[in-house]
Order: sequence, then structure tokens, then C-alpha cells
Amino acid sequence: MTRPFLRQAKEEPGIVDPASGGPILHPDSRVPELPTYTATRYLQPLREGGSLPAVVDTDAGGLFVVKFRGAGQGAKALIAELIAGMLARAFGLPVPNLALIEVPVPFGRSEPDPEIQDVLRASHGTNVGLRYLDGAFNYDNSAAGELVTADFATRLVWFDAFITNPDRTHRNPNVLIWERRPWLIDHGAALYAHHDWASVDDARVHTPFTRIREHVLLARSANIEAIDAELAATLSDQCVTDVLAKVPDTLLLDRTRGEEFASGDEARARYWDYLTRRRDGPRTFVTEAVRARTQLRDLPLHRLSARR
Repeated sequence: MTRPFLRQAKEEPGIVDPASGGPILHPDSRVPELPTYTATRYLQPLREGGSLPAVVDTDAGGLFVVKFRGAGQGAKALIAELIAGMLARAFGLPVPNLALIEVPVPFGRSEPDPEIQDVLRASHGTNVGLRYLDGAFNYDNSAAGELVTADFATRLVWFDAFITNPDRTHRNPNVLIWERRPWLIDHGAALYAHHDWASVDDARVHTPFTRIREHVLLARSANIEAIDAELAATLSDQCVTDVLAKVPDTLLLDRTRGEEFASGDEARARYWDYLTRRRDGPRTFVTEAVRARTQLRDLPLHRLSARR
């Protein structure tokens, strides 16, 4: 199989992680490494969303924002975080370093909040973390719009439509600005078809994803059709295989919401089938994104005509 095509950035050495000294993102990254660290200190809850993430210190990796399998949608949200994050990196989109975070049994026992205690007790074992970007702030079109290019916005709209990500809106952009660059976070709600594999027929595989009309960068995107073939080619069979190979069995076979698969490889095959069929088309999600973008840009003209 051929290597996934990647439009590589030029004259950009990558950004160094201040904690580890390693790269957070290098422009020719494809499928990133996925190290494993052990959580050592629970530092600060981030009371946003249903997963109750928190800033956590680790034994050798520094600070991570950790999503816990005992909260929200459980292991499925963590699986989506890993798959979407690694695919984004394969597209050259900036995502903070991902890692598997092992939560030991004694971890967080001194935390006084009973809700957090319950989450941590249900999260012993493998969880998922994103490198904590100290000093980052939430993206806002009016305050940081000049840091987002039309090319970046176009690629992100295509990507979010492909992974059916509903959490990139003006109210909840899930884009951070750090080191004067946009960084993508929080993909736990993406790939929502995997919450009910039994109902995923051909129509659900090829859903046009109408919620793309709410995307925070839709108005800043350009010609989505022009890059469609390029991005679909980037998502090669080997790329998808490499990403899914890094998702651990402990998450794929999590028993808290029932047993779906007999093995991790069976689960990976189900994700592989979904992702590659959605890639191969018909890519109605591209048609829908183009339609939504056209409507959004025409809307002010319609309002002006109505006043007349």
C-alpha cells in the first residue's frame, strides 16, 4: 500500500514541547507516536463538557489534559479522541501531543469532590491525555481571526465534516490559540456513529452531516471542492490502519457499556470499514459543506434585499 499523501509545510521546524523538549507538532508528521505515562497528581479539574477532564501531572511526560473513561460517554469518547486526533495530525492539522495515561488505583484519593472521586474510581487503567498548552486561550473570530488562514479553515471544515464532529461551533470552538497558532482539541463527540454500530447502515456511513453549518470557521473557508480529492487521498488505507493500530484493546473492549466485539482487531475492522467507506464516497459531507458555506455567505445579501 502507498504511503498517505501529505501536503507538507515549508520552512517550519515544528514547535518544541517546553516540558519534554520534543516536538509537539512537526509539519511532516503522519501518524504520531502514542506514548504511555502514569498519572501522579490530579492538579485542576476543567469543568467543561461531559467528560470532566482535568490537568494531570505524569511520571515522565509532564502535564496533560486527561479525558477519563469513567465520565461522559466513557471509552467511546476516548476512542474518538485518539482516532480523530491522530487523523488530524496525518492531515497536517495541529493537535497537541496525544498520550495514553494510566490512572493507578490510589490516584486522586485525596480529591474532596465526590463527583470527581467517582469518575477517578471508574477510570483506573488506560485513559487519554493531550499535552497541556500553558497560556493558551480560546479562539475567537474577532480577536484571533488573523491567525487562521483560508487554507487552514477549508481543511478543517472538510475534516470535521468527515469525522462528524459537532463540537467546533462559535459557542464551543474547541480551537486554542497558543504560540500564535491555532490548535485543535476535544474530539470526543466525533464519530458518533460508533455509539450504536448496529444501526450504522449505508445511509449513516454516508451522512452529509448537516451540523457543519454551525462550524466556527465555515465562513472563513474557501473552495472545499478544490481540496476534496487531495484530502481523501491523504486518508489512505495504510494511514487508517496505522491510526487504528495505536488504539489500545483496553479501550476498544471496554465492558462498561456492554460487549460489542470479540477482539480488538474485530473492533478495529469495524472502524476501518466505516472510515474507508465514508472516504470512498459518495462524499455527501463535502456537498453539504459547500451548500452550507454558500448559504452562509449569501445570507447577508438576502437580508439586505429584504430590507429593500
